[in-house]
Amino acid sequence: MFLADTHLLGEITGHWLDKLRREWQMERAFQTALWLLQPEVVFILGDVFDEGKWSSSKAWEEEMARFRQMFRHPGHVQLKVVAGNHDIGFHYEMSPYKVRRFEEVFSSDRLFSWKGVNFVMVNSVALEGDGCGICSEVEAELTEVSRRLNCSREVPGSSQCAGGQQLPASAPILLQHYPLYRASDANCSGEDAAPPEERNIPFQEKYDVLSREASQKLLWWFRPRLILSGHTHSACEVLHRGGVPEISVPSFSWRNRNNPSFIMGSFTPRDHALSKCFLPLEGTVLSTYCAAAGLLVVLTFARLECLASPFLSVWTLLRMHMAR
Repeated sequence: MFLADTHLLGEITGHWLDKLRREWQMERAFQTALWLLQPEVVFILGDVFDEGKWSSSKAWEEEMARFRQMFRHPGHVQLKVVAGNHDIGFHYEMSPYKVRRFEEVFSSDRLFSWKGVNFVMVNSVALEGDGCGICSEVEAELTEVSRRLNCSREVPGSSQCAGGQQLPASAPILLQHYPLYRASDANCSGEDAAPPEERNIPFQEKYDVLSREASQKLLWWFRPRLILSGHTHSACEVLHRGGVPEISVPSFSWRNRNNPSFIMGSFTPRDHALSKCFLPLEGTVLSTYCAAAGLLVVLTFARLECLASPFLSVWTLLRMHMAR
């Protein structure tokens, strides 16, 4: 199960009514999906929080408590999260403290192998390419993961691949917040794609999408068979060099779009199948609540009237008897 951009509201810009309404909707949607679809692993592709980049220690703990409540899950379900720019800040806002705080909760693992399938979890915010300390550390971790994955596909006995745990010989799936470079959403379509008036707006490298250089590095390092990303809040399917497909997962929050969705996936070491699941339109949800509330009021008044009628009859008879 793949979600993106939940954007749990913070104390600075988040109105209490917005938190109450949108986050209750997200919680019910997530819990219903868990019960109905029973995924084994849930991936959230960044921007879990709206104000993680600004949050004080106290605010972070409060936001984490809300996250744990909303996205609670049985022990047999694994939850994996990659960092987004709202979680740790854009590159110019990112700090070792924010990254460490995030990874202490959600893990710093870059590689997750499950039933013969390799998932690479990329901190795409750190792929700035300017040699910053965090950027260099992330790139070193990714190159090591790349080496291990490449060794799993090489003939056994290679001198560079001696020792270490052997990974499944399966082309990996990249999971990240920023999409790989594309000029815009002009070629994206579907009911949950960006609005037509926004699709031709050029994307800015290192802000809306990864740079060309970082995108080429990831494709070269990992030779993935599939890429899943978030960040744009809208759906898109892109074919990159070598026919590598990338799916941009829309936001899971009604605050960001009126028709949120998530993706369910089934994976084997060599194949995969994806299905998109839509949440109800927010207007439909509100209309249903209003209709239910109106019906409850009508039934309540009808019930009160039924109860009142016998008492009125008895009172009338008593008055007639007293008048005699």
